[in-house]
Amino acid sequence: MRFVPLLLAGLFRKKTRTVLTLLSVMVAFMLFGLLQAVTTAFESGADSADAKRLLTTARYSIIELLPLSYLRRIEGVPGVVGAAHAEWFGAKYQNESNAFPVFAVDPARYLDMYPEFTVAPAEREAFVKTRTGAIAGRRLVERFGWKVGQKLPIASEIHPRAGGDMSWEFDLVGVIDAEDPAVQGNTDMVLINVAHFDEARQNARGRTGWYIIRIADSGQAKEIAAGIDRLFANSPDETKTQPEKEFAIGFAKQIGDIGALISRILAAVFFTILILTGNTMAQSIRERIPELAILKTLGFSDTRVTVLVLAEAALLLLIGGAVGMAAAVGMLPFLNGSTGGRFPPLYVETGTWIGAVAVAVALALMVGLPPAWRARRLRIVDALAGHR
Repeated sequence: MRFVPLLLAGLFRKKTRTVLTLLSVMVAFMLFGLLQAVTTAFESGADSADAKRLLTTARYSIIELLPLSYLRRIEGVPGVVGAAHAEWFGAKYQNESNAFPVFAVDPARYLDMYPEFTVAPAEREAFVKTRTGAIAGRRLVERFGWKVGQKLPIASEIHPRAGGDMSWEFDLVGVIDAEDPAVQGNTDMVLINVAHFDEARQNARGRTGWYIIRIADSGQAKEIAAGIDRLFANSPDETKTQPEKEFAIGFAKQIGDIGALISRILAAVFFTILILTGNTMAQSIRERIPELAILKTLGFSDTRVTVLVLAEAALLLLIGGAVGMAAAVGMLPFLNGSTGGRFPPLYVETGTWIGAVAVAVALALMVGLPPAWRARRLRIVDALAGHR
């Protein structure tokens, strides 16, 4: 007797019950895929952080501005090989729902700080030379249908022009992208040339939001950071310098410990699935005691019957898990499109698939082992006599 047809016949003996259980498993793994994608998005900033990059902000609040004159002094600190600055511009395009980050930067300096970003050489040169120039992330360009060479009208959320108008216009001269999916979320932005921005804005000229610093030796990060902060100690604009990864982790924790929250949600979901599928398998085996006894009568060994029951549990979890993960992947393009660029791109990484398989196998063992052990110990005479 062939094993696979027998396996499928046992699994789908009660079709309605099996389909409903599969749907429950599918929903659980769909949530697993989506929630893990959210975790990956929140952790992408820390994961993609360069150990040789430091960030310098105002000591007491990241929204306080620092003098642009700090740049040369920071570059003179031993161990520093380069520095750049950036300021939050904030923007909306056409309406309130189309919001995305815009940063005013020195083009050459800023792009030198982020070698993981890719910009075509000609477009990079145009950005450096064009005072009203801007470059935009590939996903934003594709979403809004922008073209290199067009005017880019955006309204700032916080920076008026000298006349009080919040509407700005820039020349889109290039596209910024990244090969690594974990870094692509950091390119969902528009960079504008600080030379034009600082000259045309109404307030806070000569100041910037934060400094990005590249160092020669990541092992000396804390010493270099302390040296930078000592330069401006007891000044009107004291600083706080820290490795980029520490800054990203601290910023994410202001929202909450997303990883711990998602872990608790998934634990509750899979515990429910464990109870549900365990009950389904136990009930299925109880109903099939005489059939299992007949299989043993026909020559099936205890081991083969045990494997048959375990295989049913594994097939149930693996099919439901695969369909659920596929559903999660299928939903991500829609979810990414609905965020308006305010959230890093969601994607299911290879590690999430591996984790899903591991969870499915673990659940299959926990669900399948008790009924499989019962089937293994089954005595033919007792089963056929009606003693279960």
